[in-house]
Amino acid sequence: MAELILNADGIKDRAAWTEKGYRLPEYDRDAMIALTKAEPEWVHFGAGNIFKAFQCRDLQKLLNNGTVRKGVIAVERRKKGEDTHDGLTVAVTLKADGTVEKDVIGSIAETCYLYGGEERLTEIFCAPMLKMVSFTVTEKAYSITDSAGSLTAEVTSDMEVGPDKAASYMGKLTALLYARYRRGALPVAMVSMDNCSHNGDKLKAAVTAFADAWVGNGLAEEGFARYVHDGSRVSFPWTMIDKITPSPDMTVGAMLEKDGLHGFTPVRSERGTVTAPYVNAEETEYLIIEDSFPNGRLPLDKAGIIYTDRATVDKVERMKVTTCLNPLHTALAVYGCMLGYTLICDEMKDETLVKLVKRLGYVEGLPVVVDPVILSPKAFIDEVVEQRLPNPFMPDSPQRIATDTSQKVGIRFGETIKSYVEKGRDLHELTALSLAIAGWLRYLLGVGDDGKAIEISADPMKDELQAQLAGIEVGKPETYHGQIRPILANANIFGSDLTAIGMADRIEEMFVSELAGEGAVRKTLEAYLG
Repeated sequence: MAELILNADGIKDRAAWTEKGYRLPEYDRDAMIALTKAEPEWVHFGAGNIFKAFQCRDLQKLLNNGTVRKGVIAVERRKKGEDTHDGLTVAVTLKADGTVEKDVIGSIAETCYLYGGEERLTEIFCAPMLKMVSFTVTEKAYSITDSAGSLTAEVTSDMEVGPDKAASYMGKLTALLYARYRRGALPVAMVSMDNCSHNGDKLKAAVTAFADAWVGNGLAEEGFARYVHDGSRVSFPWTMIDKITPSPDMTVGAMLEKDGLHGFTPVRSERGTVTAPYVNAEETEYLIIEDSFPNGRLPLDKAGIIYTDRATVDKVERMKVTTCLNPLHTALAVYGCMLGYTLICDEMKDETLVKLVKRLGYVEGLPVVVDPVILSPKAFIDEVVEQRLPNPFMPDSPQRIATDTSQKVGIRFGETIKSYVEKGRDLHELTALSLAIAGWLRYLLGVGDDGKAIEISADPMKDELQAQLAGIEVGKPETYHGQIRPILANANIFGSDLTAIGMADRIEEMFVSELAGEGAVRKTLEAYLG
């Protein structure tokens, strides 16, 4: 078997790759790299799986057809070793019909480093033609405070020492913006593409906090604060992104190895992160971006990305996160873990779980969803339920989706609850939503429906919540003495005090029912869903 080498020289043997079904860059990559480095227009922080499978793939479409001539510059935190693939990635699209598309993605022209590459990054940030600085760094990266709401020690130190000595992630980013300001207050769009509500505001809050502190402490020119607050100079658009991109899957890696790509077995680090020279993702993708670009925008709309106004971005984001996808995902996650599933697609073969998510989306969510017009909420749910979640070739797990659930339920379930209260609707209609909350709390006990221990996914509130559930034993409902009521009353978790609005009693009833013993979780679902 001919060996396929994923590097700049290796892909010159186009026949060997195309014979195996791979699509290669169709542009002069050397020319693209040279032009991008000389005249950068797009810099992206956090070039992880979703960025390579989505935005980089779309950018390559534009490079292939000549719509653009420049690629993107990726920024990582630190250099972790030599890049033996010359910035190339294999993107594997796993379609619901069982077919796959294999693309060699070459649209990343250069990789820079926030720690250890400051000089080059400063040069890039001072380029007059730079239009967009984008991010997929997770919501946590934008936080400059601790759980108590106080500035972290690192952030406090940065605010006292100024931009030249900043050491925190957001501090160093703001220092780069300060360099751009000092070059002539050049305009730029700072675009968070992370999967969180009003993501642009989260990024703006961090950047402006540093700018205001430095100016207030006499460590930056007074005009810098005005610059970052002025949307006509520095914008922070809202975006909505949606594409299921699981960690690199072993079976996909084995498929690539069979094609002749050696060293493509995923590697799991001590922290649990999985790395590989390829990414695997579903075919469906949405990226909606607020059209706010002070230095001009890239023609990403010609690849299917949508530019629109802020109000529409907000409606699409609310539609997806509070009604049409994320709530369904979370409900499947907690119940899937308890019922012994390891794949979301297998859960969609379970008649009871399908009833749960269909009721959650169609019956309980759609009546209060805000229609964004550019996408149909019902059609979106149809696609989720009929194609995306059941896709047997998407190796996504309930255990991954269950991560950080305490940080998600306030949006994924809480917003629908608020809408019902505001519209005067009967909260008793929220059967599936109540089951999802009860199921999450039952899941936190760390015992599956078969009575065996299950591992709880990482969550910043796990220890605190499990301490509040102390004393409850699965199989012994009599050990329950109201332990979940303080949790249900916590508006910081759910967005509302569920005891005050009258939802707690029913959730408590469901929770106790799920404690009854082996098989009680499934029996409870069946009893309430009919």
